[in-house]
Amino acid sequence: MMTSKLAGPPDGGWGWVVAAAAFVVNGLSYGLLRSLGLALPDLAEHFDRTAQDTAWVSALALAVQQAASPVGSALSTRWGARPVVMVGGILTSLGFIFSAFAGSLLHLYLGLGVLAGSGWALVFAPAVGTLSRYFSRRRVLAVGLALTGSGASSLLLAPALQLLLHTFGWRGALLLLGAITLHLTPCGALLRPLALPGDPPAAPHGPLAALGLGLFARRSFLVFALGTAMVGGGYFVPYVHLAPHALDQGLGGYGAALVVAVAAVADAGARLVCGWLADQGWVPLTRLLAVFGALTGLGLLAVGLVPVVGNEEAWGGSLLATAGAYGLSTGGYTPLVFGVLPGLVGIEGVVQATGLVMMLMSLGGLLGPPLSGFLRDETGDFTTSFLVCGSLVLSGSFIYLGLPGAMPSCHPAWSPATAPPERGELLPIPQVALLSPGNPHSTLDTAC
Repeated sequence: MMTSKLAGPPDGGWGWVVAAAAFVVNGLSYGLLRSLGLALPDLAEHFDRTAQDTAWVSALALAVQQAASPVGSALSTRWGARPVVMVGGILTSLGFIFSAFAGSLLHLYLGLGVLAGSGWALVFAPAVGTLSRYFSRRRVLAVGLALTGSGASSLLLAPALQLLLHTFGWRGALLLLGAITLHLTPCGALLRPLALPGDPPAAPHGPLAALGLGLFARRSFLVFALGTAMVGGGYFVPYVHLAPHALDQGLGGYGAALVVAVAAVADAGARLVCGWLADQGWVPLTRLLAVFGALTGLGLLAVGLVPVVGNEEAWGGSLLATAGAYGLSTGGYTPLVFGVLPGLVGIEGVVQATGLVMMLMSLGGLLGPPLSGFLRDETGDFTTSFLVCGSLVLSGSFIYLGLPGAMPSCHPAWSPATAPPERGELLPIPQVALLSPGNPHSTLDTAC
C-alpha cells in the first residue's frame, strides 16, 4: 500500500523501529555467519574432509547471499521490502533445518550455501536500503546502529554456538539455529513502506532497470564498486577463519570463541562511534571510507603476523589484542560503505545500489574463504591466508582514493548543508578552519 509522499526523510520516528528491525536482520545474517566458523572443525572431522572443503559451506552462503542481493533489491522495489524480507526469513530457517539432517557436504552446500544464502539475500539489502530512506542528517549513525547487530550477535552466538556444539553436536546446533533465524520474518513485518520525493511514479520495467545496472554508468559509483569488490576478496575471511585460526594457535574452543567475541564487541562499538563521527560532516565520507578500509587491511595483517603461544587453558592475549584492533577498524569501515551510497546514486537508487554492492562483494565472499582454506592446507596455518586477505583490503582502499572528496582538494572547501546530498551529486568537502601561529583568525583550507 502506497503512502502519501513526505517532504523528505523523517530522520527519526518510525525510522528507529526500522533501525531496530535492521539490527536484528544484521545480527541473524552476518553475525551468525561470523560465528558459524566455530562449527567447521566439527564438520571437517565428521565428514573427514579438509579445511578447504568445509570452508565452501560458509563461502557459498556468503556468495549466494551477496550475489543474489540485487534480486532482493529488485523484488523490494517491485513489491516492497516487507513481504520480501518475511519470505527471506522463512527460506533462511528452512536452510538450517534442512542442513541439520545432512548426510554429506553436498547437502550442507545446498542447505546452508544455497537455501539459507538465498534467504539472507532477500533480507539484508531491502532492510538496510529501507533504513537509509528513513534518515538524512543522522543516516550514517542509524546505519551504524543497525550494523552493530552483527557484533552483538557474534558476542552472544559465538559462546552460545560453542555450548550448543558441545551439548547437542553440530546437527542439534543447526536445528536450533533454524528456529532462531525464523525471527527474521517478524522483523520484515516492521519495514513500513515510505514514499519520498524523487521516487519513480511506477516500478521499473524490465530486469536491467529493476536491478539498477544503469548505476554503473556513473563514474563515482563505478570507482566505488571496483574498490568494494577488491575489499570483498579479503573482508570475509575472518568471518570464516578467525575462530579456526585461534584454534590452530593452540587455544581451546572457548578461547577461540572469546577471540571472535572481542572482535565483535570492538566492531560494534566502532560502528556507533564512526556513524556519529561521519554525520558531523567534519571529514568527507569518502575520505573516511578510504582511511578505515586501509586500517582494516592493516588489522588483518596484524592478526596473521602476531605470534601466539597458547594452550587449551590460555586466552591468547596477543591475538585478542590484534582481533580487537581489527574489530575497531572494520567496524568503522562497514557503516561508511552504505552511508556514502545516497551521495553517489541519490536516495531513490539507494536500495538498488545496496544490492549491487552486495553482489560485487560476493566475488570475494566466494573466492576468499576457499583460498584461505587452501593456503592453510598448503602451509599448515592461517598466517599466509590473513596476509593475502589483508593485502586485498588495502588494494581496494587505494581504489577508493579515486572517489570525490577522498583526497584533499585544491579548491576552497565549503560546509555541507544540514543534510547530506540526496540526489547523487558529488559529495561536498566540508570546510576546514586553520589557525596560523601569528594570526588568530581562521582561514579556509585550500591546500592540496
